[in-house]
Amino acid sequence: MGRLKAALRRTAPWAARNADGAIALALAFVVGVLGIMPPEIFGSEGDKIQTQLVNSSSLVIMALVATALLRDRARQAPVERTITSGALAELPIRLARLEEIETLAHSTRHALDALQLVRVLGSRQEIAQCHAEARRDTARWLFKGGTGTYLRAVTLPQCVAAARRDKRHLTVRVEVIDPSDLEVCETYAHYRRSLSDTPDGTGETWTTDRVRKESYATVLAAFWHRQRYGLLDIGVGLSSTMTTFRWDLSSSRLIMTVEDPNKAMTALADTFYYENCDTELRLSFEQARRVPLEMYRKVPLSDEPTIEEVQELFERVGLPLPKSYNGHDVVDIARKALRAVDPYA
Repeated sequence: MGRLKAALRRTAPWAARNADGAIALALAFVVGVLGIMPPEIFGSEGDKIQTQLVNSSSLVIMALVATALLRDRARQAPVERTITSGALAELPIRLARLEEIETLAHSTRHALDALQLVRVLGSRQEIAQCHAEARRDTARWLFKGGTGTYLRAVTLPQCVAAARRDKRHLTVRVEVIDPSDLEVCETYAHYRRSLSDTPDGTGETWTTDRVRKESYATVLAAFWHRQRYGLLDIGVGLSSTMTTFRWDLSSSRLIMTVEDPNKAMTALADTFYYENCDTELRLSFEQARRVPLEMYRKVPLSDEPTIEEVQELFERVGLPLPKSYNGHDVVDIARKALRAVDPYA
């Protein structure tokens, strides 16, 4: 009995809210019961009475169902009017606002990317990967640094090879220490030794003589590659001041490295930092002592330049080798120019 009362209490609120539906359900149950009962229960005319009861109850059920449908339609009418007159009417405006929000989000994302000046690279592998991505399909390369060892060993040969493969133009600007300026060469050698007095990745220690030879080798490499690829536009500037940074700038990104082979910074093209470094490198190159690369036709170099060819080259371009240099020194310069060892390998 208690369970029945509890069930009635639970169903009573629902029945009150849906009286017509509840009555129709009850009548449907009664009609079902009447339909399966034996006609004899209703007397001598049981079939007729049973049929009348079922038909009458069915009509009442249909009336209740129609009432429920009309009531639901009446309830939905205000909602439909609100949707059709309000939300749908405002839909174009809301879509326009959504488009504005998407545009604003895109602009904000672009601004945040521009504000992110640099990303720090923390390993040799990450730096090497970043250089490889910078070289991929680049149409230009700007370099400023000490003597350009990595430039000769990796960057310049691979960029020229890729440009030759695709038969496209390549612009290169290189700024290194002036090998004829003994003071800056000594300053740079002292700086490198102060960081480490052990041999670097090339197996050599830094001396004034090595600094000079490395810079001479960069000049020689520029002439050698220019003579062998007609679509290479290369320029070399010689600086009387040293820098502790090395800048490598391609069409896609800027990479700044230091003496620590596991530390570097990079910035993508079209960012604030990239654009300003691009301007800085261009202005610095314009102020450097320019090597007359346009004379490359007048000083031909063999695939394996001879001592005489190298000496004549530097004489003709106004950058004579020191008189103390012998044949071994000239061969050393040629080796560094065309077979430079990757200092980060």
